[in-house]
Amino acid sequence: MTMLDRMRRHKGWLKWSLALVVLTFVVFYIPDFLSTSTGAAPSQVLAEVDGSPITVGTFQRRYAAQINAYRQAYGGQMNEQLLRQLGIDRQIVQQLVDEEAMVADARRQGITVSDAEIRERILSMPAFQENGRFIGEQRYRQILQFNNPPFTTTEFEDNLRRALMIEKLRTAVTGWVNVADSEVADEYRRRNEKVKLDVVPVTADAFRSRVTATDADLATHFEANKESYRIGEKRKFKYALVDVDQVRGGIEIPDADVEAFYKQNIAQYTTPAQVRASHILLKIEGKDENTVRAAAEDVLKQVRAPGADFAALAKQYSEDESNKDRGGDLDFFPRGRMVAEFENAAFAMKPGDVSDLVKTQFGFHIIKVVDSQPEVVRPLAETKPEIVDQLRWQRAQQRAEEAAKTLASEAKSAADLERLAKERSFEFRETGLFLRDEPIDQLGPQPELAATVFGLAEGGVSTPQRVARGWVVATVSGTQAPYVPALDEVKERVREDVLRDKAATMARERAAQIATELKTAKDFAAAVKRAGLEVKSTELVARGSAIPDIGMSEEIDTAAFTLPVNGVSDAITTPTGTAIIRVVERENVTDAQITAGRDELREEMAARRRDSFFSAYMQKAKTGLKVNVHQDVMAQLLGPEPAGMPGLPGLPQ
Repeated sequence: MTMLDRMRRHKGWLKWSLALVVLTFVVFYIPDFLSTSTGAAPSQVLAEVDGSPITVGTFQRRYAAQINAYRQAYGGQMNEQLLRQLGIDRQIVQQLVDEEAMVADARRQGITVSDAEIRERILSMPAFQENGRFIGEQRYRQILQFNNPPFTTTEFEDNLRRALMIEKLRTAVTGWVNVADSEVADEYRRRNEKVKLDVVPVTADAFRSRVTATDADLATHFEANKESYRIGEKRKFKYALVDVDQVRGGIEIPDADVEAFYKQNIAQYTTPAQVRASHILLKIEGKDENTVRAAAEDVLKQVRAPGADFAALAKQYSEDESNKDRGGDLDFFPRGRMVAEFENAAFAMKPGDVSDLVKTQFGFHIIKVVDSQPEVVRPLAETKPEIVDQLRWQRAQQRAEEAAKTLASEAKSAADLERLAKERSFEFRETGLFLRDEPIDQLGPQPELAATVFGLAEGGVSTPQRVARGWVVATVSGTQAPYVPALDEVKERVREDVLRDKAATMARERAAQIATELKTAKDFAAAVKRAGLEVKSTELVARGSAIPDIGMSEEIDTAAFTLPVNGVSDAITTPTGTAIIRVVERENVTDAQITAGRDELREEMAARRRDSFFSAYMQKAKTGLKVNVHQDVMAQLLGPEPAGMPGLPGLPQ
């Protein structure tokens, strides 16, 4: 991490992790399916563990915090369909149930957390410190209140108390777990030993042109593997589409609503004040502070001398490697990006000003402000088109969903659905037959919709299902039972399989022959060339590294770290191909390296074992607790479970 990165640490929000519990406070985004028309109120009880309730509001807060973390990590490429396919919503329900079970077990064992322990933990949290000291009660409360949604001190401290109870329980249950030196050494060697390889891939593709598949071959293969060609159940359905874009066209947004949205989200349209500064840093870490101060004062005199070149002096004296070659230039930055002492000095200066010495935790800075930009608020007139468009889309989504729910509730049969759709000018179509995991005509890949359709009785009407264009209400209009097809129906698939198998067999046989020759060859590379193949060499690689034309392979790893230097393997068949390898060089791990890395690796291995043991402990502990998940509230909040998503362990199914 560069010095500039460290200076630009995020100071405004509170994040920390205690054992298995993560309390995250910054919430910028709440997915549509949690914030609009779920039918589940925040006060509703989603689950109970030994009589302690878990509310919808608790779930929503945790879900929104988790999704915000995902959006920050993955550049905002999160959407409802992906989240539901991953089962994030149900995983969070499971986490909340597990955490409540931990708290219940901690109470059962008499574990408590005193007010003094809460206070001590708060005082030690970096988010509540400045210059190594607690920021004070008023700012502590402000930080909690500035979150979205805000926390009261009681809510925050109750959550912290629960987290510390779980931390104590985990310590009591797993504190004895340790890892022996010999185990750590073996694991360190396994992770850090490296080999350089010559790899001779013998791929099936190279033999594809040499193999043929006769009709007799196809018939034999098909008879032996009929079940692998079984075609599953197919269905088709009729559906009414409530098109969001169509609904949007009829929505007008009053000026009063635009103005209210603008005021509520003014930060979104505000560019904060910024300064552009350069600095010279003399570090104090590991040095005598008075000596560094004297040196910094000498540099300051040079900076203030007539005709002095700040950039040149920064290149000569600054110890901030991240920017000294740019003359100490830090570019523009707003408040909240630098440590407080540096920031306060920079924002108090005018362009062209040079500061006195500014001391921070990093050392002594000399700051020159190069330019400044005032806070800029985009006017309502400029932002109005954006706001109108945003509000129109939001309301169109909500109205389309409401219209689809009304349609689904009123349509008692397929005939009702068709009649009502036409009366209300909704599109009404019929798909062709499709397999459960196939894209649907006109709608594309829709795993949730497909799961719903395959769970409906013929003629039944579905609940509204979200698709790209809006909402679909479906009714099954035809079913084709699973069957084993005739050979002619899948002939090309069978031909492809036969050709692939024959080519792979030929590759394995050729590789076995070549391996025998290469083991006794005086010139490995020349022998490979004579065989019409190519050697592909690796750099020094550890276990689990990708191998040319093979990818990651446990079989290759096993051979590579077993053979001696210059040893040649047998033909190695992997799921992705066949290869022969020669060990060119081996880099072993020294005792000194093991000693240097032992403590960190031991803690990692011990933590993994503690996690495993604690998980097993809690699985057993939960059998003595009464856990009740309200499936009706789950359905209201989350909708149907995605197809292929197994029931979560610990949740009643």
